[in-house]
Amino acid sequence: MLQPFLDKQDICIGRDAFFAILAKNKMLVRTTRRNVQTTNSNHRFHRYPNLAKDFNPLKAHELWVSDITYIPLKDRFAYLFLITDAYSRKIVGYHVSDDMKVSSAVVALKKALAQKPLETIVLHHSDRGIQYCSNEYVALLEKHHALISMTQSSDPLENAIAERVNGILKTELIRSSYPDIEKAAVSIARAVIIYNHKRRHSSLNYQIPNDVHQQKGPQIKRWKNYYSPKKQNSPMPET
Repeated sequence: MLQPFLDKQDICIGRDAFFAILAKNKMLVRTTRRNVQTTNSNHRFHRYPNLAKDFNPLKAHELWVSDITYIPLKDRFAYLFLITDAYSRKIVGYHVSDDMKVSSAVVALKKALAQKPLETIVLHHSDRGIQYCSNEYVALLEKHHALISMTQSSDPLENAIAERVNGILKTELIRSSYPDIEKAAVSIARAVIIYNHKRRHSSLNYQIPNDVHQQKGPQIKRWKNYYSPKKQNSPMPET
């Protein structure tokens, strides 16, 4: 994004030197530490196998990844439920909530399902948290003929795209804390718009998620492929 400006100003600078200037002027994005547990996998509900591990989507709405992250408020936490399309990295569903109840996860899922073409069968991938394993959430996925996939361990690489999206939002676009949930919700809504329509991704060859969402076929990637390239075919039936 900066290259046209640098060329116009006859500035020739490499990545490392550029980052050194940013660091010197305290312009690098902050790092965060995750210190709030958002996954409760100690429950009675069925846990599904990981179907996403060897699957590379070739268009939007073939694979969604879901996760929950905490949002610090003045004297407590709010929670952000996210559903991201793995092909385009576009956030297709989200919800800011006071709680971690199943109903809050369902709100985000309904927003995502409202965007999905009726004929498309999506693979929904998540951790094994109670929200995603619950009867209500699973029933809604099954109603829309979605396939269900879950991580098999606590290794973040099993849900790496979702973890990456959380990190981008919290280090670049969301404030470190908010006075109340209302202000948090307004700010996060703006952050999602910027993320979907403005931010370029190295994993998408520096394209914007909303633009990639309209494309089909393999993407040129400049970031680690989180899924094994062994299998390129979809685990879903033909539509």
